[in-house]
Amino acid sequence: MSQGRRLSGRNIAALAADGFEKVELVIPLRALQLAGAKVDIVSLRRGRIRGVNLHLPASRIGVDKVVTEADSDAYDGLLLPGGFINPDLLRQSAPAREFVRAFDHAAKPIATLCHGPWLLASAGLLTGRTLTSWPGIRDDLVNAGATWLDRELVRDRNLVTSRGPQDMRAFLPAILDVFADSTDQSPTVTNHNGSDPQLDTPLGWAVAALRWSPKPSAAALASAAAAALASPLRRRVSLKN
Repeated sequence: MSQGRRLSGRNIAALAADGFEKVELVIPLRALQLAGAKVDIVSLRRGRIRGVNLHLPASRIGVDKVVTEADSDAYDGLLLPGGFINPDLLRQSAPAREFVRAFDHAAKPIATLCHGPWLLASAGLLTGRTLTSWPGIRDDLVNAGATWLDRELVRDRNLVTSRGPQDMRAFLPAILDVFADSTDQSPTVTNHNGSDPQLDTPLGWAVAALRWSPKPSAAALASAAAAALASPLRRRVSLKN
């Protein structure tokens, strides 16, 4: 098999919800497809889910399977993109937590970055594991039993993690490797003694990007207000009925 198509015959699940960080799903998705893999977008609902660039709305992507109907046995590996909204929604879903557990219990490769490991923590999979993530969730992962390292890439058995979009150059070849040879579970980092310390300041490039974000439009504010009011109204209608 050519190096360029070394994932031919591999089926990968990408578990994502609304609010996924666009570059963390679309770029790995394309790399996996170019390597010959078939990738299904698995989510909490049908239709098209909305991506984000940091906190700004981005394009949508179509869902192939709802997580309640997806069978982990049909897949060779799992991709968990980040963004701070997407994993927060997924970690509240019992079927999503169980879907992730099934991959780990079968020792199938799981690749995630940024805030994606939040879901692993809520699924109870981080005790005794070594990984990295977006620095802002370092304490959550340590409190869930993990050793956290401030590295561009950490591999611990079937788990491959990176800190965020800034590490994409390391993350992409690593996920191609782990999905191509899921039997190789050797760690990439062994010379560490406990977790790396917390950062003293937020990442400068992320703060700068937020500083230059445009102001919300009147239409966006009106939509947010309507969404906030809709739930109480639905509850009142339900009580009357």
